[in-house]
Amino acid sequence: MGDQFTTLQGQYLAFIVAYVKLNRRAPAEADFQRYFDVTPPSVHNMILTLERRGLIKRTPGRARSIEVLVPLSEVPPLD
Repeated sequence: MGDQFTTLQGQYLAFIVAYVKLNRRAPAEADFQRYFDVTPPSVHNMILTLERRGLIKRTPGRARSIEVLVPLSEVPPLD
C-alpha cells in the first residue's frame, strides 16, 4: 500500500513521526522549512495535501496538532 503517497510526502510523514518521538509534540511549519530547506508556502501546501489525502489530521485552531493517520509500518524511514 506504499503507493498511497509520493516519496516526498512519505518524507514529510517520516519527519512528523521522528519529530514527535523526539519532542513529544508535533512539528510547526517552521520546523519543516528548516529540515527540508523549503519556503513557507511549499510547506503549507504539502500539509494541506497530506490532510486532503487523509494521511494526517489537524485540529483547527490548535498549533502543533498534526497527527499521522498512516500506520507506522507504512511510514518510510527518514532520509
